Amino acid sequence: MAAYLISRDGLFDLLTRVTDSYSVFVPVRRGEKRFFTKFEPSSSPEESSKEMENGRYVIGEVRTFEPLKIFYLRSRGIVADGFEDTVTRAEQKPYCIVGAKACDIKGFKVQDRVFRDDEYKDPFYIREREENLIISADCASVIDTCYCLALHVNPYPEESFDINLSEMSAGFVAESGSEKGKRLINENASLFQEAKAEHIAERDEQRKRIAGEVKKNIKANDIPDQDRLKGVIEKNFNAPIWKEEAETCVECGACNMICPTCHCFLMYDQMDAQRMARLRVWDSCMIKDFAQVAGGANPRDHLWMRLRNRFEKKFDYFPKIGDIYACTGCGRCISACPAKIDIRRILKRLVENV
Repeated sequence: MAAYLISRDGLFDLLTRVTDSYSVFVPVRRGEKRFFTKFEPSSSPEESSKEMENGRYVIGEVRTFEPLKIFYLRSRGIVADGFEDTVTRAEQKPYCIVGAKACDIKGFKVQDRVFRDDEYKDPFYIREREENLIISADCASVIDTCYCLALHVNPYPEESFDINLSEMSAGFVAESGSEKGKRLINENASLFQEAKAEHIAERDEQRKRIAGEVKKNIKANDIPDQDRLKGVIEKNFNAPIWKEEAETCVECGACNMICPTCHCFLMYDQMDAQRMARLRVWDSCMIKDFAQVAGGANPRDHLWMRLRNRFEKKFDYFPKIGDIYACTGCGRCISACPAKIDIRRILKRLVENV
């Protein structure tokens, strides 16, 4: 895979050009968290450079608070309007998502399995996957909830991106990961130069340093490696762990909404004076009526059962049907949970209880 060097000014020039075809979203820092915001081209390269230097745009650093799936699965969206044969979306450009991290990109393996690669295919999701542009980035820093390596996810993207950026002192090492990415680099060849050996060495050294910091997180929290998770849900199916961990849960569903692999949704019809539409909204397996059937029966009427189901889906069901753990080690659910339920603690307890 050819490696190129692009300066900070060159990257902002590239993103400015990309805005002709895409709605570009770039991470920004707000307090201690990072969020995606729409990229607004500056009037001059000098101003663009200042945006980076002042920390407004943080291409490297660490994953955003919100998951990448927000660009592919709307939290609420119309799937049928007036029950016509086809539904057209409002005219809008596809997305270019800049700075996506490896933990988010792993989420594609689960989302693709559900919405693209199975018998029933979601045309909305497939369209976004085909049209959107992913300019991913290595993690250049670590927060205390990162544990991606425990789930065998390196803190730098290795697949499912169009271009990946590794932030360096001289700019960014850029590598293409798709024909779309190669084409974008070739069409803007004046912005890129061949990366030198010292740039590759700096990138590799940074990757090694970041991996070391993630390993420290894993060791400090005694998080089990995914190789130790095989069969632990089944063996702990009736263990008291679930009731004990669910005691503080407030059933808000934040863990599902913030997770890059959770994908459950609810369909409902809504009518106004002019028309009727069918909508899809994100749903949460932690909510009581999630599994309730029309007659009122509920196979998971206790909260601890719903907590167990969430872990069963991620650490038992998907490994069996897809040979993948539906957890990316991003730690978002830890940050989002008001009850301080910690997935790392539960995994540790499950392994210790076998």
